[in-house]
Amino acid sequence: MPDKSTSFSIKNWSDDDKPREKLVQKGRSVLSDAELIAILIGSGSRSESAVELSKRILASVGNNLNELGRLTIKQLMEFKGIGEAKAVTIAAALEMGRRRRGEDSLKVDKIGSSQDVYHLLQPIMGELEHEEFWILFLNNSNKVLHKAQMSKGGITGTLVDVRLVMKQALELGAVAIILAHNHPSGTLRPSGADKQITQKIKLASETLDVKVLDHLIITQKSYFSFADEKLL
Repeated sequence: MPDKSTSFSIKNWSDDDKPREKLVQKGRSVLSDAELIAILIGSGSRSESAVELSKRILASVGNNLNELGRLTIKQLMEFKGIGEAKAVTIAAALEMGRRRRGEDSLKVDKIGSSQDVYHLLQPIMGELEHEEFWILFLNNSNKVLHKAQMSKGGITGTLVDVRLVMKQALELGAVAIILAHNHPSGTLRPSGADKQITQKIKLASETLDVKVLDHLIITQKSYFSFADEKLL
């Protein structure tokens, strides 16, 4: 009968178990992204360990966790060794991380720069596969009174109701607003429609003494500021 103490010693553990032991002994921060994913999926396939499989998955998205979070369940299941249960586990863990970043962004309650706007809204729209248009309503101290989604699916003058924007600004007592929308394509170049809706809202705001401070185009990794580029 085999010696249990020998069979359960760390040196005889499978590669799939080592990341768990490493986390317990040394803390979560020392683990690589691949090791953390390996803990989630628990096992690899006959031909590779969980860590090796995780490294291969990460390599397919340029070792970028944000890009990994954009993969669908079906796309994850295309990797040999990843079934539906493992794919769902990976997707759920990355969604938890995205929501955690969203909660951290709530700490940004006063806008001092375009970067503050980016940090506040990137977790909300930076990784979406469709366009959304949001507005921040500010008081005279540049504190955020409210943030609201004004349209979803694209931005044109017909999809963003300027009257509704002004109505909300007046109800909130806002003295300034900041416009923002995302570009799922990753491009930071403002389109003709982007410029048109900016001017349309700016013109309407001026008649009510509400100032448009900026309009940001937000992508997964960066942003474009109309104010910084002197396009307002």
